[in-house]
Parts: sequence; C-alpha cells; structure tokens
Amino acid sequence: MSFELPQLPYSYSSLEPHIDAQTMEIHHSKHHAGYTTKLNAAIAGSPLEGQSIEHILESLDMSNAAVRNNGGGFFNHSLFWSVMSPEPNALSGELANQIDTAFGSFDEFKDVFSKAAATQFGSGWAWLCVHKGGRLEVCSTANQDNPLMPGVACEGTPILGLDVWEHAYYLNYQNRRPDYIEAFFNVIDWSVIAKNYEAAK
Repeated sequence: MSFELPQLPYSYSSLEPHIDAQTMEIHHSKHHAGYTTKLNAAIAGSPLEGQSIEHILESLDMSNAAVRNNGGGFFNHSLFWSVMSPEPNALSGELANQIDTAFGSFDEFKDVFSKAAATQFGSGWAWLCVHKGGRLEVCSTANQDNPLMPGVACEGTPILGLDVWEHAYYLNYQNRRPDYIEAFFNVIDWSVIAKNYEAAK
C-alpha cells in the first residue's frame, strides 16, 4: 500500500496565534504532501513497498537519498502534526518524572530542547527521544533526518519533534526562530507525547 498524507485532527487556523493558518496550510498540503508523493515513487516496486515507515527508516541505506529525504519528511511531519493541539494537555505522570530525572526540571528540559532547535544550523529538527528502558535524550538533526535512521543523532525513538525548516515559521516569524520555538510550547499536547513514551520505552 502507498503512504497517504495524514489528515490533521484540527483546522489550519486552530493553532493561531502561535502557528498561523497560511503556514499550516502550505506546510501540510504542499510540503508534507510532496514528501508523501515522492516517497511513494521512491519505493514503488522495491522491497520497501508495503513496509511500515518506521521499518523503512530503521533499516535505511543512508545513500538512498530519495527514501532518506522523503521518508524522513513523511515521518517527521506526521509526528509533528500529532503532538500539537489547540487544546493541549499538560505534562504529568511518569513522563513528567522522567523529564525531571533526565534534565533536572521541566524548565531545564525546555531550555535544552529550545537550544537544540535554535542552534540547528540551516534546516532540520529538534527531538525528544526515548531509549529502551525509558531514558530520555534531546538531540537535533539536519534536513529531514531523524533518530530512527542508522547512525543519526541520539538513535532513540523520537516522541516529540519540532520542525525548524524556514518554511515552518518564516511567514509569521521571519528570522525570529527563537520566538517560533517559544510559541511551539503553547501548543504541545503532552498527553500524546506520554502515549508515545509508553509505546517506545
């Protein structure tokens, strides 16, 4: 089966004023749709066709630029949309405890994550990843790479991702990436990330 562009569980305008409707529409219907189409073309007729995106990325031949770029783009954006909500739930429970254990406090986690996003040179992503057993780590990747790929970043399972490509924020924030990062924290749905954590640990 071919991969399909996931439908958003909210409208393009739902995350305003933090992320504007025009950016959301272009980002989802043009950029993510483009990665989806190109991924399907890249795996058509190959042994990768019919496999899960996670399996494709975990066993990726990193020299396969078409699958690396478009498979990463498909997975990364799918995670990105899912961790945001116009009515986000607060952080609590075991994940909150693990964040305190790993980083000292939520504020310190926010600082580490924000720095990873702000200092990623050029296009890329910031991630919160979980390793087997539950240990958390923050890292960043260039372009559409992600930690599922062999030899990339912290090599955990990403449970939260922030897109810091300019197309994710430039219409509203221009060159003010730190303002966009700060705004992102207002729409993170921690209940989704807690479920991701439970599934990955």
